[in-house]
Amino acid sequence: LEEEQLLDGRYRLQEVPGGRVALPVLEEKLFQLRLPPEMPCELVRIQVGKDPPSWVLPWGGGVSAPRATSLPQDPVPSRAARRQTPAQKLRDELRRLLGESWSEELERDVPRAWQRHGDLVLLSEDSFRAAPWEKLGTALWETVASALGARRLARRGRVLPDGMRSPSVTLLLGQDSWVEHVDNGIRYTFDVTKCMFSPGNITEKLRVASLPCSGEVLVDLYAGIGYFTLPYLVHAAAAFAYACEWNGHAVEALRRNLALNGVQDRCRIHHGDSRQVSSADRPWPPRPCVASPSPPLSFQLELRNVADRVNLGLIPSSEEGWPVACRVLKGTGGVLHIHHNVETLPAPAPPQTPVLRAERGSPKGACSDGEAQHPTEESGKETLVARIRPEWQRWAEATAARIRGLLAELHGQPWRTSILHIEAVKSYAPHVHHLVLDLECRPTLP
Repeated sequence: LEEEQLLDGRYRLQEVPGGRVALPVLEEKLFQLRLPPEMPCELVRIQVGKDPPSWVLPWGGGVSAPRATSLPQDPVPSRAARRQTPAQKLRDELRRLLGESWSEELERDVPRAWQRHGDLVLLSEDSFRAAPWEKLGTALWETVASALGARRLARRGRVLPDGMRSPSVTLLLGQDSWVEHVDNGIRYTFDVTKCMFSPGNITEKLRVASLPCSGEVLVDLYAGIGYFTLPYLVHAAAAFAYACEWNGHAVEALRRNLALNGVQDRCRIHHGDSRQVSSADRPWPPRPCVASPSPPLSFQLELRNVADRVNLGLIPSSEEGWPVACRVLKGTGGVLHIHHNVETLPAPAPPQTPVLRAERGSPKGACSDGEAQHPTEESGKETLVARIRPEWQRWAEATAARIRGLLAELHGQPWRTSILHIEAVKSYAPHVHHLVLDLECRPTLP
């Protein structure tokens, strides 16, 4: 049976009453079962919970036709089945669902990674696009959800070019698109079809959570659903935060998240485009803005001289917010956390270090369960290198000079800027890295 690949690897061989042994066989391959008439066996059809029916071959007794019955005990999962990753289980369940229609083309179409938000699994954009999947209808999504231990399914599309990085997500199974996600003890809830959530930013959220912000005031110019506002308030102990956001769906999620984490009394939300300032407050040439939300908001950020820290968490560039950040910074100065995508030349390949065979494929370094906990954006596949690359340093120095000029023009006196740290958050695309510059800004003493 094993040589002919007829054994069902999900279950163990079992001893059954009457001195017989039950051997699990694959239903879709029963037609290949060619046993001699003198072979003492029979086929028994069994049902295990909600799983598809399985067949066992109890060895002993005369040959008989398949019949539906029950064994004295449920089949015992094999050790291999207990070790199965979610991705392997998904592939096996789909193979059983399709039977003879299974093909290499369909196998390539099965996702190997996904995002999980509570009981909702968010599939990648290129999952299940082949034509045969459409014929399965709801049965496909129910099988996928069951294999992944989810109740709801959704599939990502392209990020919309509306200036707010709105997602294009289709709900495949379930009715409610609001989900809850927990990062570093912080609860986030949001509508997965309306708001983006990037697990790839987890390292930066952990970093800002550890910053010494006790007693400080934060201005978060691109707050979203509270990605960074909440770590500053919950873990970094910021005294107060002004959260600016122009996406109405994100603002609704932000309000809920502040309440969920018990910090709603320490945050004020400014709903609108924080880049809009009155002409009297503009010591710099106006820059063209991307499309505003619909309906357009006539909003001006009436903040000045309030912040010890300003978070500018917008990529690919937060440059349009730099003048506003300078204006909201206290007259005594503070720290700007400036996000930006920086193009990086390919680094020369490091010399190859021999690796012992025993070290390859170490389980400690592997993550093969299919859960994309910290995926990169779109096509970013590079591994970040810890050292500061020349392009990163040049960008940081140019940014520091630009901020220094804006502050001097705004206040009518020289300011100094100091590069405290350059953080590589993730690879955004081939040779493009999402960086954060921690820039300290102080007025020059006379």
